[in-house]
Amino acid sequence: MRAVGIDPVGGTRTTFRALLDVMSRPGTVESVPERADQAVVSTLVDHEVSVATDDDELRDALSGQGRLDAAAHDTADIVHVRDHTEFDVTDCQRGSLVEPSDGATVVYAVEDLVPTTDADLSTVTLSGPGVDGHTELSVALPESELAAVAAAQSDYPRGVDAIFTTEDRVAAVPRSASMEVA
Repeated sequence: MRAVGIDPVGGTRTTFRALLDVMSRPGTVESVPERADQAVVSTLVDHEVSVATDDDELRDALSGQGRLDAAAHDTADIVHVRDHTEFDVTDCQRGSLVEPSDGATVVYAVEDLVPTTDADLSTVTLSGPGVDGHTELSVALPESELAAVAAAQSDYPRGVDAIFTTEDRVAAVPRSASMEVA
């Protein structure tokens, strides 16, 4: 993914390992290469995965590698958004009881996120697999957007996986986690 400034070997490997960690331990924050949102999408996308993004640079890079299967947000496997969505995240694919893995992964590019309560950010309380009791994650998104993510995840095993990225950090709330907006 040199087209967007990401080392296609080292950067992808680092991003993949960080994604494994944050998906298995919801609410943790890990460092990734710069342009974390693009690194995450580039790591997750292959020729079998459809993408919805309004990032022209990322779209051109994926297309140039033959990896872009563009789709609308309600049918895409990966939905990439900056800040908050212009649509209701509950409209994204949420899988089925037979195939819950068909649920979308929504990658948010946000200004800030911290693995604790921050009065300047919206805070969610997480519990479930990978969380010892409960933990808090603060994200620079409107509470209404986080409530929509919680609603999209409320029918486990169906739901969406949410990944939050800053310039160089990543956190995740997989559909298996319970999320309450503070």
